[in-house]
Amino acid sequence: MAEFDFQALRNDARRRMDGALEVLHKEFGGLRTGRANTSLLEPVSVEAYGGHMRLNQMANVAAPDARTLTVQVWDKSLVKAVERAIRESALGLNPSVDGSLIRVPIPALSEERRKELTKAAAKYAEECRVAVRNVRRHVLDALKKGEKDGKISEDEHRQDADAVQKLTDEYIKKIDEILVKKDKDIMQG
Repeated sequence: MAEFDFQALRNDARRRMDGALEVLHKEFGGLRTGRANTSLLEPVSVEAYGGHMRLNQMANVAAPDARTLTVQVWDKSLVKAVERAIRESALGLNPSVDGSLIRVPIPALSEERRKELTKAAAKYAEECRVAVRNVRRHVLDALKKGEKDGKISEDEHRQDADAVQKLTDEYIKKIDEILVKKDKDIMQG
């Protein structure tokens, strides 16, 4: 039989499933839990130097306690622009300026807002599950083609398909565990 590299296919599938998990972690990082987290300000874009820059490219963001973020702006002339960008972001935050340091108090979340955030987290998790299942479908299609082209036997196809299903189940379980942890964070936050 001709050469069929299932190991390379499986490694590629694992890499792509890892990528889906990475996206999920980034999405979850943007969901506010009521606790100060530096990743909360990652999406903030500041108008500076004739263009737009990410906040983390012009300042240090820290979480000195559970209810406060601090933003130490490197260029003092940009403090007002950074404050405005944080205030006008969709995050609902109210920063205050203290020299070149901006303090951002993190308000407690209402019960209704917590429920909205858990729904958003569930949506992100489902999108990740769909991405993982799409990777599985891609591998299964390649196996089917490999069998049809005579590169693998029917038994190899079945065995490799089972291995891909196990890999998929492993990643779906990881997604579910991450979602449970995030929901717990949101409801406790």
